[in-house]
Amino acid sequence: MSCYIAVEHGKMIGFACYEATCRNFFGPTGVSQDARGKGVGTALLLACMHAMKADGYGYAIIGSAGPVDFYARTLGAVKIENSTPGIYEGMLRAD
Repeated sequence: MSCYIAVEHGKMIGFACYEATCRNFFGPTGVSQDARGKGVGTALLLACMHAMKADGYGYAIIGSAGPVDFYARTLGAVKIENSTPGIYEGMLRAD
């Protein structure tokens, strides 16, 4: 797993990981409310994508993508139909 962290004035304002859940998967990621809309998420996403490309991947999978429009606009990402639950099936169970 690899993770990039954005820090401002000594405080973490965002993070983005890849290969945390599965090889070639991007995520999890998050940006603090105060830092949203300032390019932090875009910078973290692109840092991960460039690192994954340098690792030899031709594409990345964003599992359980939240802000689908953001990924489409920023990366040209497309939805993989019928991919839910995919690798996540059976990972969590309700008791």
